[in-house]
Amino acid sequence: MRIVSLLVTLLLANVAHANPAGSGDDMNRFLAERGLLARIGEVRDQVEAKASELVLHSMAFLGVPYRRGGTNAETGFDCSGFVRAIYEQTAGLVLPRKAEQQAAATQKIDRTDLQPGDLVFFNTMRRAFSHVGIYVGDGKFIHSPRPGAEVRVESMGIAYWAKRFDGARRVATSNGTAAETPAAATLPADVQALAAPAPLR
Repeated sequence: MRIVSLLVTLLLANVAHANPAGSGDDMNRFLAERGLLARIGEVRDQVEAKASELVLHSMAFLGVPYRRGGTNAETGFDCSGFVRAIYEQTAGLVLPRKAEQQAAATQKIDRTDLQPGDLVFFNTMRRAFSHVGIYVGDGKFIHSPRPGAEVRVESMGIAYWAKRFDGARRVATSNGTAAETPAAATLPADVQALAAPAPLR
């Protein structure tokens, strides 16, 4: 995950700034003595667990029929209603109702940066962001596709979807940070302090 990589980079930069002649062993010892390596691992695990929870929750709705304007499993979902319900039920985040509004309210990311739980958008009605699904990993996404169909997992590599891919987005938490980092607000104080840029001298 990018937040973990960034955190490690910042921590190592601070250690190197404090001890320019220190070796890699010194840095690892410094982090290990303060228990920071374990804590970085815990943060990574929390982030991955949240994404996994969201994806697993979405899988519980496989087979629910498509319904235009639908927002729940009892009556069926349309594409944006499905995404909205999953994020509200799993992460407690309320997204806008329409696919194009969800695209506008979320953080643009490169396709190569896709992580499970991110949103993928497609142009299926000759207009941008007219269809949305949730990326589940391995080039696949889960969505409620169209009338007469059911919630299902499909490959983004299928010609139909590959031709209509319209971009990827990451949902932000209520404090404005990317949903990739749900644990960011609860990082241990010593980790946050070390992650802060070193003062200029």
